[in-house]
Amino acid sequence: MWTFIFGALFAGLAFGFLYLASRFARFTLVGRAVEKWKRCIPWMKRVPGKLLGFALGLVPVLLMVLVLWKAFGVFNAAICVIHLMVFWLLCDLMNLIVQKRRGRRFDRYYAGLFALGITVCYLGCGWYLAHHVWRTEYALETTKQVGSLRIVLFADSHVGSTFDGEGFGELTERMQEEHPDIVVVAGDYVDDDTTKEDMVAACEALGAMETTYGVYYAFGNHDKGYFGPAYRGYSGADLVAELEKNGVTVLQDETVLLGGQFYLIGRQDRSQPGRASMEALTAGLDRDKYSIVLDHQPYEYDAQAASGVDLVLSGHTHGGQLFPFHRMGEWLGMDAKIYGLERREETDFIVTSGISDWTIQFKTGCRSEYVVVDVQGAER
Repeated sequence: MWTFIFGALFAGLAFGFLYLASRFARFTLVGRAVEKWKRCIPWMKRVPGKLLGFALGLVPVLLMVLVLWKAFGVFNAAICVIHLMVFWLLCDLMNLIVQKRRGRRFDRYYAGLFALGITVCYLGCGWYLAHHVWRTEYALETTKQVGSLRIVLFADSHVGSTFDGEGFGELTERMQEEHPDIVVVAGDYVDDDTTKEDMVAACEALGAMETTYGVYYAFGNHDKGYFGPAYRGYSGADLVAELEKNGVTVLQDETVLLGGQFYLIGRQDRSQPGRASMEALTAGLDRDKYSIVLDHQPYEYDAQAASGVDLVLSGHTHGGQLFPFHRMGEWLGMDAKIYGLERREETDFIVTSGISDWTIQFKTGCRSEYVVVDVQGAER
């Protein structure tokens, strides 16, 4: 899957370079420069005007990519180029339609200006949606006589991406204002690019939260690191030690009972070999009590519904991230759900878009969020 994604990205980027260079060549300023060079430089007269214009058009494309690479990294620079290419294609198409209807061409190349403006506005909104965190609330009811529970859920903080350890502390202060009974972290708390300093600061901020039943954490696919402890300066075990040092309970295929009424089941991530099945994790549980599952990747919905648990909380998908591919995980069968609330049999499933991002710094198919879930049981 990732081979396909990166292959398509590379192909789109290569086409984007060629297409955008040809589009910039259509601006009046480039045309005048070509005419001047051909008049003033003798050997330039032998170079075809279109070829010279393409070469000049390639210059702003390369400069743009270098600036974006420096500002956002190579992956996000590629995302920006591909978006500009798509919007430019659409603007060119609209330009052709309008010119055909009016019966004559425009004096200036307005389509290019519109494409640049639309792309800046669109990705600017995507940047804002990724770097600002909203509050999303769900109210759930159960026939079980278990009282009430307020859950604050977040996932995919990838500390160091859109905020550092100090910035994460500011977010925990906002979540603390919800007066949660429990705070749960559904994985990808950190990743390979999270420094040890940011990891420690984030764990301290998480440990400072005051709740009725505590703060609980389940692993995601990035938390243990893909490149080994030497790359970022700490291991998955070091992360667990730092979390536990700050009073956070780490659940790895484990179950705890909250207030005598609610079970919390924290699963190992789907990427980890040998993780326990839902059947094993729920064996022997009191079915009169409300059961909540933390499972980073929203995948085994049928098995989880069949196990009889009441609520499953996940992240991982980043809400689909980019429109119009935000449902691709569902289309390709990689995820059972991309975002939001769904009910199967007697089980509610919630997938959050996360409070941050991994590599892509834009969200155009969703927005960053933390989630408040109010569970209300039947009266005794």
